[in-house]
Amino acid sequence: MTTVTLPSTEETDPYCLLPLDAAALLFDAPWRRFAVIGDSLSAGMGDPSPGYATMGWADRVADTLRRVHPDLAYLNTAQPGATTAQALQHQTAHIRAFAPDLLHVPSGANDIARRTPDFEDIEETLRDVYRLAADTGAQLLTFTLGKAYVVPVFPDWDERVRTLNDITRRLAAEYHALVVDMWDHPINHRANLLSADGIHFSASGQAVMAAEVVKQLAHHLGKRVRT
Repeated sequence: MTTVTLPSTEETDPYCLLPLDAAALLFDAPWRRFAVIGDSLSAGMGDPSPGYATMGWADRVADTLRRVHPDLAYLNTAQPGATTAQALQHQTAHIRAFAPDLLHVPSGANDIARRTPDFEDIEETLRDVYRLAADTGAQLLTFTLGKAYVVPVFPDWDERVRTLNDITRRLAAEYHALVVDMWDHPINHRANLLSADGIHFSASGQAVMAAEVVKQLAHHLGKRVRT
């Protein structure tokens, strides 16, 4: 994979949005209760990047929505290491009680970090999450995993991610969820994209992810968005 250098700051990063620009895209957004369910990727964990605020993508999106609606309610129940089944068991009750109108659902990254993933079971468990999420009446939001995300212990990791992303796209279409597709995003080629663990986006990646979420939400609202 060809790598490229990291921009010096998020203000000069062509894939980031300045806070006021992000808020301008969502000036008429209807969402006032934003929730996140899932794992560490959903939570937005990652190492700091020089020149970038150390904030996860979800916190950044909440900040943008709060600039539009200062009374925004925000709940993030995501737990590091959680499988989809664990998120379903331990987090969905809190989400239902919160009654979100915008809800991020997980992409199942921890489900494929095992010796032999059962993709039929993974899809069925993710479907259970989507079903419960849809019952809240919220607009659903998810993302695919990027190709830079690597777990070297599994030589077929790339194919696992491709298969999981296909499941995500299929379920998202079925449940009318918005998809932020990070699989082939240009930032996958950045040398310093990932944290030291080789799994989580660093702060620079979190900033770009947040920008892509805002753009997808704006597109959903009928805005013309520059990519």
